[in-house]
Amino acid sequence: MEEGFSGEWGEIVSEKVVSAYNSLPKKGKPQGREVTVLSAFLVSSAPPSQGEEAVEVIALGTGTKCVSRSLLSPRGDIVNDSHAEVVARRSLMRFFYSEIERMQGTRNEAKRQRHDNTQTLELDPSSPGVVKYKLRSGCHLHLYISQLPCGYASTTSPLYALKKIPSSLSDNGSDSCALGTSVVQDIGNATDVVQRKPGRGETTLSVSCSDKIARWNVLGVQGALLCQFLQPMYISTITVGQSLHSPVNFSLTDHLRRSLYERILPLSDELLPSFRVNKPLFFVAPVPPSEFQHSETAQATLTCGYSLCWNRSGLHEVILGTTGRKQGTSAKGALYPSTQSSICKQRFLELFLKEIYGHESESSKSKGSYRELKDKATEYSLMSKKFKGKYPFNNWLTKPLSYEDFLIN
Repeated sequence: MEEGFSGEWGEIVSEKVVSAYNSLPKKGKPQGREVTVLSAFLVSSAPPSQGEEAVEVIALGTGTKCVSRSLLSPRGDIVNDSHAEVVARRSLMRFFYSEIERMQGTRNEAKRQRHDNTQTLELDPSSPGVVKYKLRSGCHLHLYISQLPCGYASTTSPLYALKKIPSSLSDNGSDSCALGTSVVQDIGNATDVVQRKPGRGETTLSVSCSDKIARWNVLGVQGALLCQFLQPMYISTITVGQSLHSPVNFSLTDHLRRSLYERILPLSDELLPSFRVNKPLFFVAPVPPSEFQHSETAQATLTCGYSLCWNRSGLHEVILGTTGRKQGTSAKGALYPSTQSSICKQRFLELFLKEIYGHESESSKSKGSYRELKDKATEYSLMSKKFKGKYPFNNWLTKPLSYEDFLIN
């Protein structure tokens, strides 16, 4: 797999992602002195040596905010974590649902399917009796992040030691991951254990992006519901933007390898058949545009409160990160379904039931709750339990189970 991904790969990827971002309207983007984080998933077709034309952005997200613990919803109708990497991944999941729907529509048209080079998925012949899809042969999935992901990758980097972050930095104690940092259980003693994201004056139950990406390298990016249609989807390359403040002798690629790959090696002897300890290739991208450069001082930097989510299949939305609802939601109208983001759990439950039953079921009571339907992915659920039971991930923050007991609203 290493063949074809040249040293220029980081440049190619970042150019594609920034170009996709620039093509979107201003709504939800940083204004004035505001900054944000940008992340995206791309897919390449073989061979990667074909260069730029062979890689395309399929999902994108921005953001640095989370919903505080006290504002979590038991209805699955808000986006709990609006950090860029998480928004990009949820936009990717939405893209996969669209691709599955398209595949279902063309499954009996083998000729058309064979000549459709725009498809990202193909039927997996190794799943007898079950219709499952996998990435199309020769395709690779790639992740781009404009800076080090919050959590372990940030708190153990030399950049972190340079930063003395005043409490005033994150606008009114908000839940920002400005400067790629995360409030950790013991911020003065960065260890490899799971770290939580900060909250707006109070804690959150959201796990850091470093920990989430490490988990994707064992379980895949697709999650439990999609695992019932897809083989685990693994990332082939991870590209991270260089910092203006990076020390000359700091190897970003070695640091990423330690943070996002070496920490999962203890799981090598715990794997179930469908899963693996995924070893992506790591690349450095040029310093990103100024709206993704986080300053050292509060006076110079404000983090944008909005998250953009976009994918190739038509998703384009702006979420207010501290409420987890669509931009423009009033306090009075906050419970209306129209305020729900397309990437919240409630909407994913709808998509899942539509794929299973061919229509949007009026009630999921007979089918089970969101939690029960996730648990039907038995191998995924068991692998997830093994992951969360193994050091350094055995202090993984879990939300109360009742928060996933909801049905379709």
